[in-house]
Amino acid sequence: MTSARKAAIAAYKERKTIAGVFVIRCKASSETWVGQTPNLEKIQNRIWFTLRQGSHTCRTLQAAWTAHGPDSLTFEECERLEEEETPYIRAALLKERALHWRSQLGAEAV
Repeated sequence: MTSARKAAIAAYKERKTIAGVFVIRCKASSETWVGQTPNLEKIQNRIWFTLRQGSHTCRTLQAAWTAHGPDSLTFEECERLEEEETPYIRAALLKERALHWRSQLGAEAV
């Protein structure tokens, strides 16, 4: 393995993940879903993949995807969290902020 490749792999492993809260909206039905994640950069791909497979655990989101198609859904970040010292604090804060956004937007959990 070349040193450049080793450096690239090391940099990838050391990068910081951005935790936060996100919202998915359906333009056709005006439904809204809010979720939290320890990695905002990867969550949309994960959700869209399970929706394409027809296996997402949130039935209402899966139904909206099936009925209206992927073009009717949008994904947005609501809030990014500052880095926290411990995973426990980060997880508790994520949960608290997701509840806040769900009540603000009248959204369902995803």
